[in-house]
Amino acid sequence: MRYLATLWFWLVFLSTAPFCTAIGALIWLVTWPFDRNRNALHAFVCGWCHVLYLSWPGWRVRIEGREHLPPGPSVLVANHQSASDILASMGLNHPFKFVAKEAVFRTPCVGWLMQLMEYIPVKRGHPQAMERMLEDCRGWLRRGVAVFIYPEGTYARTREPLPFKRGAFQLAIAEQVPVVPVVIEGTTDVIAGDGPLMGASARVRVRVLPPVLAQALGEDPVELAGRVRDMHLEALGLSAKQGEAPEQRVA
Repeated sequence: MRYLATLWFWLVFLSTAPFCTAIGALIWLVTWPFDRNRNALHAFVCGWCHVLYLSWPGWRVRIEGREHLPPGPSVLVANHQSASDILASMGLNHPFKFVAKEAVFRTPCVGWLMQLMEYIPVKRGHPQAMERMLEDCRGWLRRGVAVFIYPEGTYARTREPLPFKRGAFQLAIAEQVPVVPVVIEGTTDVIAGDGPLMGASARVRVRVLPPVLAQALGEDPVELAGRVRDMHLEALGLSAKQGEAPEQRVA
């Protein structure tokens, strides 16, 4: 069944991607003069991603806590276990800009749409690229648009999130915008890491937790990173490790 699920997903993806890319380009062209944040195109791609997730009958996605998504600028931070986390996160259907690996932007169809939506590329391990990514994030936040970051920087091999890097939290403190924890479960049953095989059955759950408001952020991004990670651990039913320090690197 795993082979069948994998084959089916790629058949659906490959048959819809060119069409959706063409429609997306048309939406971008028509809305460009008055939708400078690319919200219409983002909403269309969110819908396509949700359809992809529901294309295999063994996969189910439940989105909870949308009421906790604040209007305007915020930093959404989610745990990261699978390549399918992005598809699941798009089910939020909330205007935001994803921070994603630079290599993804070179992928046909998907990467082209990400470029049209002006998502934010990042090249790990390059300080100048990290600073450019943070500057892009600041620009969107100042325009009133949320940014979505996976603060672990890579996939966790277990349900327990890796230490959160401080970049997202440094950004929120500097711009005085809320931090919104997003807890993702079950995506490893769709695809573990980058795959390649997909699971035949998965129950995916995406939960938005109450935000940490600007007045409660504090001044220490490392402390804030640890606090938000503890919120993820509690939501996942895991206990926080006393005295564990979050990752010091920016992203």
